[in-house]
Amino acid sequence: MAKSVAIVGAGVSGLTTAIVFAERGYDVSTFAKEVGRSTTSGAAAAIWFPYDAEPIPKVIPWALETYKVLADLACDSRTGVSMIELRRFSRAGEIQIPDWAHSLGASSVATALCAVSDRPQAGGYNFASGYSIRVPLTDTTIYLDYLRDRLTNAGGTIQGGVRFENLEDVDPKFDLVINCAGIGARELVHDVDLEPHRGQVAIIPKIKGLDCAIVCDDAPFMYAIPRSNDCVFGGTNDVSDNLNVDPASTSRIVTECSRVLNIETPRVLAERVGLRPFRKSGVRLEAWKLRDGRTVIHNYGHGGAGFTLSWACAESVFQIASQRFASSSG
Repeated sequence: MAKSVAIVGAGVSGLTTAIVFAERGYDVSTFAKEVGRSTTSGAAAAIWFPYDAEPIPKVIPWALETYKVLADLACDSRTGVSMIELRRFSRAGEIQIPDWAHSLGASSVATALCAVSDRPQAGGYNFASGYSIRVPLTDTTIYLDYLRDRLTNAGGTIQGGVRFENLEDVDPKFDLVINCAGIGARELVHDVDLEPHRGQVAIIPKIKGLDCAIVCDDAPFMYAIPRSNDCVFGGTNDVSDNLNVDPASTSRIVTECSRVLNIETPRVLAERVGLRPFRKSGVRLEAWKLRDGRTVIHNYGHGGAGFTLSWACAESVFQIASQRFASSSG
């Protein structure tokens, strides 16, 4: 009989973990208050980059492993994954290319010219330095549906509108519980290390000529991520659990991105807010015991790198579970 697994959370971490188990013959049920595009994952720009997650010695190997999986998925346009040039800039001074980025072919950008027109920026926001790297981009309007369909095709189920007060509330028929609740784990398992890093974005029409992603981490923080049918302008990274759209933030985001790209201010199609689940002590990926004796495996706290770490962390969860099941049957 297939082992029965309950996944709590249906963002990118929950769906990816569920797929890894379902495609290997496990009986998988996913439970969440919100699913797919309604989750924090649905508000993400979702470009591959190990951002706002700790600890770096673990995050980088997970990120590189996930890079390989996403690069393979980019060969199929139906997944919503594509490869894109990411240009990462600094206004403040010389930006260092991370050691891990060299293995992916990162190279310095000699001059900080406008991404769209290749003319010096009229707004006076020329960057001091930058580098370029080719990375996977997951269009969340396509990719989250792809994950859902892949899970259900493997026999897994997804049930939305479910909120557990604690993990012991999960039906005891499940042999294993996997906690992928993201920022929801703060209340679910009373994790005081979890910190909501609020991200707000504006969705604007597709920009003609913008075929690479632009990111600048120093103030004012900005990014412009072109997708299949639109473009994501961002952003914010404030410690806050406020999910309401802030019109002033939208105005600042759109103004700054337009200035950097040297374009007329575009109309805003939509605004989204998500809470990145940053964990001060680092991503939590470990087995634990519930009060009823069942095993729970925690997989949360990925900060701004949920998509970037998703497949590697899911595989790590599976390896932990396999060892647990083997020892319990041995």
